[in-house]
Amino acid sequence: MKNRNVSSSPYSREVKKKKQKILKTKVIIFILIFFSVLVGLGLTSRWEKINIENIEIKGNSATDSEMLEEVAKEQITGYYLWFFPKTNILLYPKGEIKRKLADNFKILKDISLKVESSRTLKITLSEREGEYTWCGGDLPAKDSKSENVKCYFMDAIGYIFDEAPYFSNDVYFKFFGVVAQNSEMTPPLGFYFFPDIFPRLLSLRESMEKIGIKTSSLLMKNDGGGELHLSSNLSFVEGPKIIFKMDSNFEKITENLQAALTTEPLQSDFKNKYSSLQYIDLRFGNKVYYKFK
Repeated sequence: MKNRNVSSSPYSREVKKKKQKILKTKVIIFILIFFSVLVGLGLTSRWEKINIENIEIKGNSATDSEMLEEVAKEQITGYYLWFFPKTNILLYPKGEIKRKLADNFKILKDISLKVESSRTLKITLSEREGEYTWCGGDLPAKDSKSENVKCYFMDAIGYIFDEAPYFSNDVYFKFFGVVAQNSEMTPPLGFYFFPDIFPRLLSLRESMEKIGIKTSSLLMKNDGGGELHLSSNLSFVEGPKIIFKMDSNFEKITENLQAALTTEPLQSDFKNKYSSLQYIDLRFGNKVYYKFK
């Protein structure tokens, strides 16, 4: 009873009110200080000498500088929390600029950003080089004209990054195969062509070239098989091809083919009847099967 009377006495209630008033005062002061500091920092961050005024693009050759600059400008337009300008050299969204440029321009390989003393944001780029082309998930139809086949550039590691113009001959080695969902409907820009085995596919092609077999394209099939098409004047469907399995020992099947090409009658037939060759099949161990028309 005594404790209850003491805690509810006028004196205790007065002390409690004073403590609450002091607490509220401290909270208000803290809020005022916080917003004062925030506003002060916001005003300071707008000082023109510490804000980006210009954007400079370097290292690009195939990509339009104005388009690149426009994307970068979009990312530094506006404010953080309505106070801090995104052009501030300490606050500008460096990571977001890189991400947007990489997303919008698949050809870009390396992107670096640096603000120079002249209040200029210098964006240095390097671009991917087209080494091969990806021309669809499957071979074009027999009666398709080569100029109607849409192809896309691939770099040395199989990254698909840009639309390729039409070439009248085998300027670029072509790859076929589904690399992304709906790849026939939407170009798979930003995807890699079978990255787990791509180096092996290049090695197989190089090995064939070393034994005198000129190749023009390669098809990756959904059943784990592959077709290496030989250079000819015929369409992809009608032209000669080497059939193999993706899980084969490529070095071994190349050796088997090389041995077969030094043995009659394939040696003579391959030399004299090349235009009528339909296929060479390397899917059955050490045996090499072939067919001419």
